[in-house]
Formats: sequence, structure tokens, C-alpha cells
Amino acid sequence: MKKTLITGSTGFVGINLIKYLAINAEASLLFVNRKNVYGGENSYTYTDFFNGDVSAHHYIHLAGKAHDLKQTSDDEEYFKVNFELTKSIFDRFLKDREAETFIYISSVKAAKDSINEVLTEDALPDPKTAYGRSKRKAEEYLMNNVPADKNVYILRPCMIHGPSNKGNLNLLYNMISKGIPYPLGAFENKRSFLSIENLCFLIHQLIKRPIESGIYNVADDKPISTNELVKLMGDSMGKKATILTLPKKVILGLVRMGDVFRLPINSERLQKLTEDYVVSNKKLLENMTVELPLSSNEGLRQTFNSFKK
Repeated sequence: MKKTLITGSTGFVGINLIKYLAINAEASLLFVNRKNVYGGENSYTYTDFFNGDVSAHHYIHLAGKAHDLKQTSDDEEYFKVNFELTKSIFDRFLKDREAETFIYISSVKAAKDSINEVLTEDALPDPKTAYGRSKRKAEEYLMNNVPADKNVYILRPCMIHGPSNKGNLNLLYNMISKGIPYPLGAFENKRSFLSIENLCFLIHQLIKRPIESGIYNVADDKPISTNELVKLMGDSMGKKATILTLPKKVILGLVRMGDVFRLPINSERLQKLTEDYVVSNKKLLENMTVELPLSSNEGLRQTFNSFKK
């Protein structure tokens, strides 16, 4: 039985991936985290891992410092975790004689923080934030050191969602569930999302059926507007969500006040809810010759149904 090593296994993606592989894959799982959270012979701290003789066939590197929306982290923290740790794990992979596959979970923000057209892997990377730049630096190191006898995959997911996930979708759902009207109906946008089920499926497929090493975007099959998102939330609750089409001038005036007085509606939140960010998954799906198990709407419905609990 082949061994699969997972870093960052206590995070949202890690927890769901472990459940998925336990059901769908015949593999011995090894866990490497900052602390030995599981105990037993298959769980290691980073110190144990780097100083020991731990070996695996497949490395799935999930550990990283997430994007800090409150901007309280300094640049050094991002580069220490997202670049230096990734480099150390990858260097160990290169020396591991059993190792076959390295999968690194990067981010679309390693390419662009904002986009005006569909994001493909051909786009010239231009990350502005420390988060995106640290992820991009790790990508560059990996792609400059791909060995001929091993497979290296950099996956760039867009916004990941799924049961028990906490984030902007959860906040929006809570607002709609309380009967509060969504006031931004005048803004039309399209945004790509990624179901955790689809991400786990693709990671498993890469292990089973190797393709060419490289960078691949990961997204669900079609983008969704925030207005559509709100309607789906209402449907999952069994009621019609109220969407207000207030004049944009009124909204922008409220946003300016929100920036000054720290109100719930501010520039950053408006951007998150109304910006376009469409990601193409064509390169990955065509290379893998697979179809995603969940459509965009099905994945979102699963997530919203989980919020009820």
C-alpha cells in the first residue's frame, strides 16, 4: 500500500481530504503538522519529519498562511510559511527515493489579485499582496526544480467552500437567513467558486492518474453572480430571498461612510461581493479527461444546507 503524506491536515481542506481519501483511496496516510495532533506512528511534527527518516510516495502540501483580510500580519510571516516551509518540504520530497508525486495547494491570488477577464494559466503573474507574492515565490521555486522522474503539480484554487467552512459565504448566508434584504442587486458580477468535494476528487485523480507537471487552475464548472448566490441561499432555506436594487450612487455613499465609521458596509466588503473573478479550469480538466462530480449549483447547495445545522 502506497503512503500519502499530508501537511496542514488540521485545516479545512485537510480535514475534508482525509475523509475523502479514507473512503475513496487505498492509501496509508501520514500527517505532518506544527504539533503532533493525532499521535501514533503516522503523525509527525515538522521537527520529527525533517530530522527523521519519514518517507512517502505522494506528498500533498496544504500547510500555509491564509490571506489575512484584516491585514494584521506582516510580510515576513507570509514568506516564512508560504515560501520557506514549502521549499523545505519540497527539498525533502526531492531527496525521498520513494516519492513520486508532489501536490502544492497555491492560490489564484499567486497570479492576480483582481482580473478583468477570465483567468487562465497563461496570464502573466502579478500578485500585489504579501500573501500572493509568497505563494508565487513558492511556485517559482517548485517549477524551477521539477525532476524528470517525479510529478509536481501546483494547484491554484479559487474561493473554496463546503460543509463547516467559515467565511464570507457564511456571513452572507446568516444575513439572508435573518430576512435582511440584500442591497446590492444593482451590481452585476461573475465569480468562480470551488466545492471542497471537487477539489478532493481532483487531488485523488492526480495521484491515481498522473499528468504533465505544471500549474493548474482549479474551479467549479461555471461562475456565479452574487445575486444568483443570494437566490440559491434563499432556495436552500425554502424561501425567496429579497434583493434590493438600490442606486449605485446611494451604495457608494454608504460605503464611504462605512470606511470612515467602520460600518458593516465598506469598500473592501463591497469589492468582495461585487467584483468579477472568473477562473478557467479548462487546462486541468482536459489534461485529466475527467468531469467534476458536482456542478457549481450542486456544490453550493450542499454548502448552504450544511449551514442550517
